[in-house]
Amino acid sequence: MSIGRALLYAASAGAIALAVRSVLLGPISLTVAAVAIAAYVGLLLAGVFILRLGMYADVICRGPSEARGVALTFDDGPSPVHTRAVLDLLDAEGVKATFFVIGRKAEAHPALVQEIAARGHALGVHGYAHDRLFSLRSERFIEADLARAVEVLERLTGKRPTLVRPPVGHTSPPMARIFQKLELEVVGWSVRGFDGLGSARPEKVAERVISGLGDGAIVLLHDAAERDDHEPAGVKALPRILQAMRNKDLVGVRVDRWIAEADVTG
Repeated sequence: MSIGRALLYAASAGAIALAVRSVLLGPISLTVAAVAIAAYVGLLLAGVFILRLGMYADVICRGPSEARGVALTFDDGPSPVHTRAVLDLLDAEGVKATFFVIGRKAEAHPALVQEIAARGHALGVHGYAHDRLFSLRSERFIEADLARAVEVLERLTGKRPTLVRPPVGHTSPPMARIFQKLELEVVGWSVRGFDGLGSARPEKVAERVISGLGDGAIVLLHDAAERDDHEPAGVKALPRILQAMRNKDLVGVRVDRWIAEADVTG
């Protein structure tokens, strides 16, 4: 059981205990009630905003304990310019990675999606529209968006995707139910470059990522900007990151390969 889910169960049990106590012994003070409610709501929101807590959905944030290598992952693509630059850099080092693509962009650049797969990389969904308020949407809306993204990738590659990274990294109970319904494994990260920010600097991105490199790490980078065509700082930081992986004798691993190996050994 994840830490987040354990906290949720404990907090829920505490709320029930307070309610029972109020019925049996009289109401608690307004101050105590307000603090308890605020703390509970805060915990629920933490579960939405902090993916690694795994409060509402099971999340893969690292490789299995015996994992070797690093899983580089790229969000928000594909971009005809920047994604191809990333692919060329990866090919030069013989590194395989995982690309979480936005469905509408995949539809706009079908040949590029097929190229990603042909070069030996894994593809996962990152929503169809990359709605920043996705975690607040209805279950019907969430299912329609994710199912459309899955359909696009399956149509373009002939293979149904099994990986998802939630838009903006937020989750909710309705999202968790749809992940399960569509048989999608949720992938988070253990190392983040913060390269999607317009103010990000390649040298700082590289420093953040390199400091967290090690066997089993899942690295979050971007091969495209979310809304416009600017080059994410991670693209320029990637050569230094790949050099550091080579220096540390760390191979590049697809996330789905780790999952498959874990299923076999489990």
